[in-house]
Formats: sequence, C-alpha cells, structure tokens
Amino acid sequence: MSSTRDSAADSRASATNSVIVTRSGAILTLTINRPHRKNALDEAAFTRLRDEIRIAGADETVRVVVLTGAGGDFCSGADLAGEKEPRHPLNRMRWMGDIAEALHHLPQPTVARVEGVAVGAGCNLALGCDLVVASTTARFSEIFPRRGMSVDFGGSWLLPRVVGLQQAKRMAFFGEIIDADEALRIGIATWVKAPDELDHFVLDLATRLASGPPIALAQSKVMINQASSSTFREALEGESRAQLINFATDEPLASRAFLDKTEPTFEGTWQL
Repeated sequence: MSSTRDSAADSRASATNSVIVTRSGAILTLTINRPHRKNALDEAAFTRLRDEIRIAGADETVRVVVLTGAGGDFCSGADLAGEKEPRHPLNRMRWMGDIAEALHHLPQPTVARVEGVAVGAGCNLALGCDLVVASTTARFSEIFPRRGMSVDFGGSWLLPRVVGLQQAKRMAFFGEIIDADEALRIGIATWVKAPDELDHFVLDLATRLASGPPIALAQSKVMINQASSSTFREALEGESRAQLINFATDEPLASRAFLDKTEPTFEGTWQL
C-alpha cells in the first residue's frame, strides 16, 4: 500500500466522521460511526460508505473488508430525515440501491462484525456481506412492516438466498427481532461469539482471508453469487474460465508449496 493511500486513510479515520476507515495490512475496516443514532445511516454516511467501498474495490492491496458499527450497535437502518438535497422517493431508493450493489460486487471477501442492532437496511447491509460474525448481543430484524414498508436495500434478493423462502417471508411479513442464536440457526449469522471473543475471532478470520489467493477467491465469490441464476452447464463453464485465469497467476504456486511442505504466499500477479 502506498504512503499516499496510508495518509489518506489516516486522515479519514477521525472520530467525527460518519464512517471511520482503518487499515491493518491488507485488512480494511469500515466502521459506521453514528452511535447516537445506533449507527443509522444518514445521507452523508451512505455516501461515505459507498465511496469507501468503491475505493476498496479498486485497490488491489486490500484483501478483505470488515464492516462494523461503533458504540455497541451495527446499524439501525436508514436515517434520511436530514437529507441535504431531498430526492424524489424513487430516486432515493435507486440511490440506496446503488450502494447495496457496490457492496455486492466488491471483489474482496467481506465480513460483517455485528453487535447490538442490525435492523432494516442495517440487517440487509450485514446480509450483503459474504460472512457474518455476530456477538451474542446481536439482534436482527427486517423491521420494515412495523413502519408500513416493504423490504429494501437488497433484502428481497438477499433474504431468500440466505435463509430460504419461508424464513424470508416470516422476517419480511412480521418484522420480528431475531436474536443471535436464532440468527445462527436460520443462517443469518455464520458464527456467534461472546462479546469478549468477537474482536479476536474477526481479526483471525480476516487475517486468514487476507492471506488467501485473491484472484481465486474473487472468482469463487462471483460464481457462488450467480449460482441461483445459472444452469449447471453454465456453472461448469464459469469454473473452467476461472481456473484458466488462476493458472495464469502465481496462485498455482500453492501446489509447489504443498510439495515443499511450506506455506504459499499469494500475490495475485500474472505469470505472463
């Protein structure tokens, strides 16, 4: 990572920012920093989050992105009451959809570190990540029906793929609060950890992901995300193309490392 990027990241990591950006090696952490609103995302926070996701996606030195919230909560949804430039509701929803899509298409693995509330758009922000590590304090809800609304921020697409059709309808129809144990049972959470174990577990997980083969992982992510809309033949063809790309990188060096009984180092560089 260049010193310019380091300086830029350091300058953004201010307690007054709506999203704090921190970097540790190849691990980038985006922390929603509006604890007085349980990290509800206002226009500035949504915009900042979108911009940082896009910057991360274009930075090959970022290997994994961790998304979390400050002050004991993940995110309580959207807080657009203070929009600087009020939009037509349709344009507002499309704008929010662009942010959800940016997260979905991020090539790097993403980890949601969730404690406290993750409701409404905040719930779907967590579900939009590849992996969800929840504290035992975590509470999830598609709270929209309680507000006379239908699901948004990608929830209609994400929910049935994550929890299945019936559980998705249950969450979308009733807006129930789902605790950490129930979240683990139905597939919202990938792991549940005690509060004093959460940070260590997320760091270890992110470190393992960051040391993995970036090109191969990015392709696996795309193929798995597309699986529900692909035929089996299309999936096989996609796997063939992905392996062809992998063979043109340094990642097959893992086979040599295996034979040498050493740990491989993945740089994700072309061998042409």
